[in-house]
Parts: sequence; C-alpha cells; structure tokens
Amino acid sequence: QVQLVESGGGLVQAGGSLKLSCLASARTSSRFAVGWFRQAPGKEREFVTTISWNGASTYYADSVKGRFTISRDNAKNTVYLQMNSLKPEDTAVYYCAARFLAVSTDRDAYNYWGQGTQVTVSS
Repeated sequence: QVQLVESGGGLVQAGGSLKLSCLASARTSSRFAVGWFRQAPGKEREFVTTISWNGASTYYADSVKGRFTISRDNAKNTVYLQMNSLKPEDTAVYYCAARFLAVSTDRDAYNYWGQGTQVTVSS
C-alpha cells in the first residue's frame, strides 16, 4: 500500500510559479511511476505529467509542456511539480498518483491517489 500526500498548492497571479510536492509513505515507493493529474470544476480529471520510477522518462500534456517540470528525489520519497508561467486555465485541484514501475498517461492505470491540493491562478 502506498499513501500519497500533496502539498504546495495555493493562490498565485497569472505568470507566477508554484511548486507542488507529493510525499509517498511506502519505503518501496521508489519503484513506482508517479503522475500528476488535475481536475477543474465541472471537468474530467486530466493528465498533466508523469515520471518513471528512476526519473529517466517524463511525459507532459501539451498544455503544460515548456512550463511545468516534474522531478523526483527517491531518497526523500518525494515527487515535485514545478509550475511556471501559470495561467488562469491551470486552476484546478492537482492530484498525484502512483503505479508500479511503468509510466502511463491514463488515469485509470494508477492504483494509488492522494487527496489533492488546490491551485488557483488569478488573472
């Protein structure tokens, strides 16, 4: 079992930056691929980015490519999401999710989810 806790959300003006963290509880969490997803009010939960268990592979949604960066520190059981040049359309609850080994952009492929952290970008 892997428990995930997100932090770092908040209110920021358009053009600003935030850094989200996803802390995993399990000692073996370094063997898990981790993804970030987001859900805006009235919309489906959508893929944002994902990183392989060793950090060698990353994938991004087109909407965030060049602005967001995912990284991980397995010694700290933590995955980060650096968000720059934020836009009002980035406003959503951001969730981290984990699955064993292989990365995926499909939210249904992830077995473990955090509770989410709110990101609000004002115009």
